[in-house]
Amino acid sequence: MPPPWLTGTITRIENETAQTRRFWIEIPSVTSFDFKPGQFVTLDLPIHEKINKRIRSYSIASWPDGTNTIELVIVLLEDGAGTNYLFNEVKVGSELILRGPQGVFTLPEPIEKDLFFVCTGTGIAPFRSMAHHILNNNIPHKNIYLIFGCRHFGDCLYGPELKALAEQIPSFHYIPTFSREMSNDHLIRTGYVHGVYEEIVRQHQENTGRLQEASFFLCGWKNMIDEAKQRIQALGYDRKSIHQELYG
Repeated sequence: MPPPWLTGTITRIENETAQTRRFWIEIPSVTSFDFKPGQFVTLDLPIHEKINKRIRSYSIASWPDGTNTIELVIVLLEDGAGTNYLFNEVKVGSELILRGPQGVFTLPEPIEKDLFFVCTGTGIAPFRSMAHHILNNNIPHKNIYLIFGCRHFGDCLYGPELKALAEQIPSFHYIPTFSREMSNDHLIRTGYVHGVYEEIVRQHQENTGRLQEASFFLCGWKNMIDEAKQRIQALGYDRKSIHQELYG
């Protein structure tokens, strides 16, 4: 049984990048909007007469904090009716119809293995939620590797925030990697996300003589996820070690 439709009110909007916005939505009918990090909400936008052409789903980018406000981070798609409505029509004070939380792309309980969070674009949203939730609540965990694929330096959503988090927490490794940038700085990763997790896993195997115990969470565009699933299994992991949330 899906959760009921609710009315939310936009309380804040901020540009994160030139093509990406953060939307804060308050749900006045509940005192606390309870969800698990990694879950999503579905919006019913007034862009078509048929409901199946009106609904859009977005991962919650904030983390459970006992309030009735959530944050979504959304990229503008040039030919996207839903995102064009959100960017051009929605303002602070606008109401949105939404349903949630939904989805099973959530953290294991308990966390007994290293976690690889691999994402591109706004696929960062569920992992931002998960990372803050783990660290805010002192949930026992192993290493967390957040590998974030971006095209350009300016595309790095929540970059300063996640970098600061990694500096505070030794077990949290924030690794943005840029596919369309060149750099002589050895601390800046260029290329694609796949080379990063492969290097970490192989280095661990060289150092210990065994395959790293790990779970892989993938969120982003289909091409990245399809390639990651093949490469992760080629490293020696089974399909049960891979969890995915597809965008687009």
